[in-house]
Amino acid sequence: MTSTLPATTSEAVRRPDRWLALAVLVLAVLLVAVDATVLGLATPYISEDLAPSGTQLLWIGDVYSFVIAGLLVSMGSLGDRIGRKRILLVGAAAFGLISVLNAYATTPEMMIAARALLGVAGATLMPATLALIRNLFHDPRERSLAVGIWGATASAGTAVGPIVGGFLLEHFWWGSVFLINLPVMIVLVVVGVRTLPESRNPNPGPWDLASVALSLVGMITVVYAVKEAASHGPTWESLTAGLLGGAALYGFVRRQLTLPTPLLDMRLFRRRGFGGAVLADLLTVLGMSGLVFFLSQYLQLVQGRRPLEAGLAELPAAVGAVVAGLIAGRVARRHSVRAVVSGGLAAIGLALALLTTIGPTTGYPVLGVALLAVGVGAGFSFTVTSDVILSSVPKDQAGAASAVSETAYELGAALGIAVLGSIVTGVYRDFPSPAGTPEGAHESLGGAVEAAGHMPAAAAEDMLSSAREAFVDGLGVASGVGAAVLLATAVAAWFLLRDQRLENAG
Repeated sequence: MTSTLPATTSEAVRRPDRWLALAVLVLAVLLVAVDATVLGLATPYISEDLAPSGTQLLWIGDVYSFVIAGLLVSMGSLGDRIGRKRILLVGAAAFGLISVLNAYATTPEMMIAARALLGVAGATLMPATLALIRNLFHDPRERSLAVGIWGATASAGTAVGPIVGGFLLEHFWWGSVFLINLPVMIVLVVVGVRTLPESRNPNPGPWDLASVALSLVGMITVVYAVKEAASHGPTWESLTAGLLGGAALYGFVRRQLTLPTPLLDMRLFRRRGFGGAVLADLLTVLGMSGLVFFLSQYLQLVQGRRPLEAGLAELPAAVGAVVAGLIAGRVARRHSVRAVVSGGLAAIGLALALLTTIGPTTGYPVLGVALLAVGVGAGFSFTVTSDVILSSVPKDQAGAASAVSETAYELGAALGIAVLGSIVTGVYRDFPSPAGTPEGAHESLGGAVEAAGHMPAAAAEDMLSSAREAFVDGLGVASGVGAAVLLATAVAAWFLLRDQRLENAG
C-alpha cells in the first residue's frame, strides 16, 4: 500500500486556511441546529395562532425530517458529482430564503408545506459540510478535532436557538424565530465563496434519477406508515404506505447493487464499524427526539416559564455536548471507540430514565442534571461515530457516506417524533375534562391553553390541571421508552464497535 504521509504533509502546506474554511462550514451546521431548536419554543405560539390539530402539529414538527431523510443520500451523492462547495452554497441560500416563507405562514397547511421545502434545502447542507471536512483535513487527529468542532457547533446551536428564540418570542411574533437564519446564510454564502475549496468525485458517473425517486418515496412512506400506526393503530392506510415504502427501499438497494456507479455504495455496510456507527446514531436520535420536541412545551405550558427562561433552562445539554464533543476523539484514542460510544449512550439512557419521575412541579436541579447527562453522552457518542463513518470510506465517497450518517440522524428524529410523540399525544388525549370543554383541548396542550381562555375560570383551571397532568404522564412514558432504546443501543454498540479504532497521525 502506498504511504499517504507525503500527501498529508503537502495538504497541510497547501491549505493553511483550512481552519477558516471549517469556520464557514460550521455556520451551515449552526443554521440547521438553530432552526430545529427554535421550532420547539415556537410551537405553543404556532398552536395559538394557526390552531393546528394534534396531527397537524406533529406534521409541522416532523415533515422537515421526513423530507430531509428522503433526500440526504441523493443530495450527498449529487454533491459528490457537481461539487460539494457548489451544493452547499446554493442550499444555504435556499435555506435562508425559504425560512422567510416559514416565518409568514398563515395556515397549518402552509406551515407544513414551508417546512417540507426547508427540508429540501436542508438536505444539501449537512452531507456537504462533513464531506468537505473529510477533504480538508487529512491528518486523522486534526480531522477528529474538526469533527468535534463540527458537532460542538451543532450542540451550540441547540443553546443559541432557544436563547435567541426565547428573546425574540418575548418581543416579536413567532415568525421572527425563523428570520434569524437570514444573517447566518448571508455570512455563510459571502465568506464561503472566497474560502471554501471545491471538491468532487473525479469519476462520478451519472446521477441516477430512478434511484433518487426510489429513495425519496421509500423513506417518506415508511416514516409516514410508522407515524400513522403509532398515532391511530394499524390501519389499511398505514399498512399500504409501509408496504409501498418497503418495496421502494428494496428496489433502491437492488438497483444500487447493479449500477456501475450507484448513488450509495451498499458495500460500505459490510464494514462493521461503519454499519454499527450508523445504527447507533439512528437509534440514539430515535430515543432522544421525543424528549427534545416536547421538553420546551413542558417548560412553558406546564411549568409556566417564559420562552427565554425555557431556552436558558435547556442550556446544560448544549454545554455538556460542546465540552464532550471537543475531547471525544482524544478520549476514544486513549481508551476505545466502543467504550466511549457505549458509555455515552448509557448516560443518555439513564438520564431519560430519571425523567420518568418528573411531575408538573419538579424542581430544576433534577431537570438540569438530566439535561447535562444527555448533552455529555450525545457529545461523546455522536462525535466518535461521525469520525468512524468518515474515516471508513475513501475521500471520493465522503459525500455519500456523510449523507448516510445524516440520514440515520434525520430518520431517527422523524421516527422518534412520530413514535414517542404519538405516545405523548395518545396518553394526553384521554384526560378527564369538564362538560363543555372544546374538542381542541384534547388535541394538544397548546390547544388546551387556548381553549381555557374561552371557559369559565373554575372550569378552565380544572381542565388545565388535568391536561397538564396527562401531558406529563405521556412525557414520562415516552421518556421510559426512550431510556429502554438507549440502554439497548449502548449494549449493541459495545459488540458492533468491537476492535474499532480511530486513526492516528501517520
